[in-house]
Amino acid sequence: MKINVDLLKKLEKTIDTYHPERGQVPIKILGYGEISLVFELLNDPASIAYKRLPVFENKRQVNYYIKIYDKYNKILSERVGLNIPEYKTAWVEDPEGKPVLYCAQKKLPPESIGNKIIHDLNSQNVNKLIILVMRELKKVWKFNIENEDLKLGLDGQISNFSLGGYDPSNPKIPEDGVLQYLDTSTPLYRKNGIEAINPDQLLKSLAFFLRPIVKYMFVQEILDRYYDWRLVTIDLIANFFKEQLPRLIPGIVKVTNKFFADEAKEFNIEPITLKEVQDYYKSDKMIWVVVQNSRKIDRFIKTKLLRRRYLFYLPGKIQR
Repeated sequence: MKINVDLLKKLEKTIDTYHPERGQVPIKILGYGEISLVFELLNDPASIAYKRLPVFENKRQVNYYIKIYDKYNKILSERVGLNIPEYKTAWVEDPEGKPVLYCAQKKLPPESIGNKIIHDLNSQNVNKLIILVMRELKKVWKFNIENEDLKLGLDGQISNFSLGGYDPSNPKIPEDGVLQYLDTSTPLYRKNGIEAINPDQLLKSLAFFLRPIVKYMFVQEILDRYYDWRLVTIDLIANFFKEQLPRLIPGIVKVTNKFFADEAKEFNIEPITLKEVQDYYKSDKMIWVVVQNSRKIDRFIKTKLLRRRYLFYLPGKIQR
């Protein structure tokens, strides 16, 4: 997998964060997250998915991030046993001379991504997919139990998994289906209780007036949830509200509780209730609506009033 650094340099010099697909370097948006988007370069014959991280002040910061990003990927693949796509990194300077990191992965078929698949499947096959995801998550928390000084976090949302060999014309989940885990761009691990990533960098995409509030009140809670298998699972289930599939949630709650009781009984995880999932999503939805609206205000202030460059792509209206 070869990254076209020249195209990335040109993209960074001419980037249009209001209309990313209208820039001088044509891109195709593959998906939006809450913080950033995933895209491919249309003029590049390589099949690569990119995530752009403009959150660094200097080369030292970006080089450290690349180091922990690489370590996180290697731990997940070599020690935990997750399947992850081929990956690389490249960084270029923006017009102000600050480094912008591009995390690159081999592009997988869009129809194989979990949040696409679940709209094709009947409820029985959705439950099979959830079991496959839970088995991948179990590998992570088994690693955490076995390693006292090193703990891993993971974002287990369904959109972070791809099913190998999935055929949308015959929407079924095989019992031995193989998943790949995609969301490795945020290195979530702790060595002797110390977070590898600098939490301040996670706040860079927030509106400037929200950063001190989120840092003081929420950032530790947000990070901690990725290290708690039960909370990761609640988040996984709650995301089906966002995907407009609430009818599937009661069945998924039953399936995950059965998994905890049977295949993961040694973890002694309390059953999840439907009300917990509903309450979690209601709270999460409110937080992200505030965050996204504040980012739009921040962008308006910087670009229209201060005539400055806004560094982040923002998603359009997100259906919740």
